[in-house]
Amino acid sequence: MSQISRRQFLQGGTLFAGTLALTACGGGASEDTSAQGADETVADQSATTDGAAGYTTVEAGKLTCISNLFFPPFESMNEQTGDPEGFDIDVSKSLAEHMGLEVNWLPSQDFDTLVPTIKNGGKADVAIAGMTITDKRKEEVDMSDPYVDSNQSIVIKSGTDETAETLDDAEKVIAVQSGTTGQEWAQENLPQATIKPLSTVIEAMSGVQTGLYNAVVCDLPVSKYQIKTSYTDLEVIEEIPTGEQYGIAVSKDNPGLLEAINSALAAMESDGSMAAIEAEWFGSAL
Repeated sequence: MSQISRRQFLQGGTLFAGTLALTACGGGASEDTSAQGADETVADQSATTDGAAGYTTVEAGKLTCISNLFFPPFESMNEQTGDPEGFDIDVSKSLAEHMGLEVNWLPSQDFDTLVPTIKNGGKADVAIAGMTITDKRKEEVDMSDPYVDSNQSIVIKSGTDETAETLDDAEKVIAVQSGTTGQEWAQENLPQATIKPLSTVIEAMSGVQTGLYNAVVCDLPVSKYQIKTSYTDLEVIEEIPTGEQYGIAVSKDNPGLLEAINSALAAMESDGSMAAIEAEWFGSAL
């Protein structure tokens, strides 16, 4: 179920080439044996199943994660170090620790590519991305037990007279993050408006701030955090009680990993790890 990464393939190819060079000097009888040994080495590099744990990881001993890293406070890039940080980043670290693994974060990618990446396998083990558990996503991947409750929100620039009713107009442009439940809500509930999908919530917030867009629909915990820390001239005009819950996306081909993640999430709840992370990023337990 694990696939060879590009780096592992190159490492295996280098070892294979070196082995062939030795067999060329040693004669034909050892050539087959050496080639077989090289093949076994490549296989060993790609076989990362933990027999005791009963699951597979892309890289042995590591929990490889993907996300869109521009969704603060859940995930973002530290301006000084360039490293990922945020609520989900700390959750991933605690998950890995509880599972006896090291966490490994891949570069940011667009949110609407996360589920396909996990479904296809071979690149990452999980997507931890402030991702709402939906039936549609569960058709493609497995979703962990929920670890955050969320709702949607409508955000406008302070001082304007916009409402949910006035925004439902052909002349109004509503920014959303592409592939999110916020986009789905806006399309369903503001059908007259022009819905503008963007790569990140930050783009959406900035566009509302500059007057490029009339409003943004996004997850309530994100909008509250952004308004408090960065976009103080914006405001939430409506909290939309969608009753969403975030989960972690895992390949359907890796049920043992899903079980291990759910066990780790339960342990984090019982030992106070999750509450501590919530307090760090939201000021109190959620």
